[in-house]
Amino acid sequence: MKNSRDRVISRRHFLKGSAAMGAISSLPFASACAKVAQPIHFATWSAAVDQVKSHINAFEKETGIEVAYENAPGVQFRQILIAKFISGAPLDVMWVNDAWLPEFSEAGWIAPIDQYSSLMKYNDDLRQYCIDSMIYKGRQYGNVYYTDFMGFLYNEEILAEAGISAPPQTWDEVVEQSLKIKARGLCDYPMLLSLQADAWMIEFISSLVFSFGGRFVDASGKSIVQDPQGGAVAALEWIQDAIVKHEIISPGAASIQEMSGLKAFGAGRHAFGIIPRYRTRPLNNPAESQVAGKVRMALMPKGPDGAHATCGWVRFYGMTPAAQRDEVKAKNAVKLIEWFGGKALGEYRFQKMLMLDIGVPFCTQSLESDPDIVAFHEKYLGGSEIVNQQAGLAVEKDVITPWFAEWNEINSQAWQKGVLNQASAAEALRESGKAWDRLKAAY
Repeated sequence: MKNSRDRVISRRHFLKGSAAMGAISSLPFASACAKVAQPIHFATWSAAVDQVKSHINAFEKETGIEVAYENAPGVQFRQILIAKFISGAPLDVMWVNDAWLPEFSEAGWIAPIDQYSSLMKYNDDLRQYCIDSMIYKGRQYGNVYYTDFMGFLYNEEILAEAGISAPPQTWDEVVEQSLKIKARGLCDYPMLLSLQADAWMIEFISSLVFSFGGRFVDASGKSIVQDPQGGAVAALEWIQDAIVKHEIISPGAASIQEMSGLKAFGAGRHAFGIIPRYRTRPLNNPAESQVAGKVRMALMPKGPDGAHATCGWVRFYGMTPAAQRDEVKAKNAVKLIEWFGGKALGEYRFQKMLMLDIGVPFCTQSLESDPDIVAFHEKYLGGSEIVNQQAGLAVEKDVITPWFAEWNEINSQAWQKGVLNQASAAEALRESGKAWDRLKAAY
């Protein structure tokens, strides 16, 4: 068993790590080195860079602890982390995708943080699914950076022009309303789906599967994605019909990346879209969008046997075992994680900054009633009620395992075959199911 698992993990990590090592030298932060002894090495993907730098500066001023901050493009970040882990490059604290947790834990690249009471005390103020997303084999591995879910957004002006008084509640109604909008010549493809095979794809398709009442695996961890009665097949069949039969989704959906889809929605080319909730701020910002003030959120439509469920996720601050082996460095790393993932000077400063500056949501329940946050929701989403309702229906991905990365590549290819109409939904997802059960058995 150990040999089989090592073959799956180590070979893949070695290949990805080797490729990433070649890429590291071309990145801006690759040559950065500590100017003083023992700074905290903190790595993130390239998001909210100005906000992160500002918060680091305040941390250094308050504590006298130096932080060596590095960031890199999100599409390369996982590979770069793996290269750092393998090479032993300095790394203490980093942003972690919840999908990477089992893999990183099994490889010994990330360490639990639940022995630090100064970090664990914040659990009392978090949504439970956020805590669960940071736990693997009974140990908690981080404090929350942010959480979000896939939202169903609509352009209320387009709906009004088509004579539609309310957004759709079911996927059948999405078809009906899209056909009406299309007949009026308001959109060529009213429904936006961004289904490029990248890191976002699992969250897009999970939202559809969950809203159709489906799951990828059962309670025992056995694949059911290929089960005709399991919801996933119905979700993929709906996509196929929407592209080929109804022509309400672009036939190029398989090559649309999340950011490209966002820009198209912001240009007014779609009436509906599955889009990360935090994108509502730029979409409703006149400086960034042509549809500002017109974008609203509805509950995720449901399939015949489904509910208004969607896919939720967490990104968190993790710590390396190397940082924990040094008593002083571990103490300083804990302070940095608390400064970002907990309170800074007695307040949830970074969480609130992310929300108000760029629309990135949080897990911290006490912030939901903050007057500034309530005003933000009113301005960009039309109120907090629908946001909180949908957040309560967010579902964690049920495929987060040590073999997730390997399976996810096969699963993405299988879904793309279906989206491109190269195979029936059942045939395409049968490939995904077989790959899951094969990889599970190898562990």
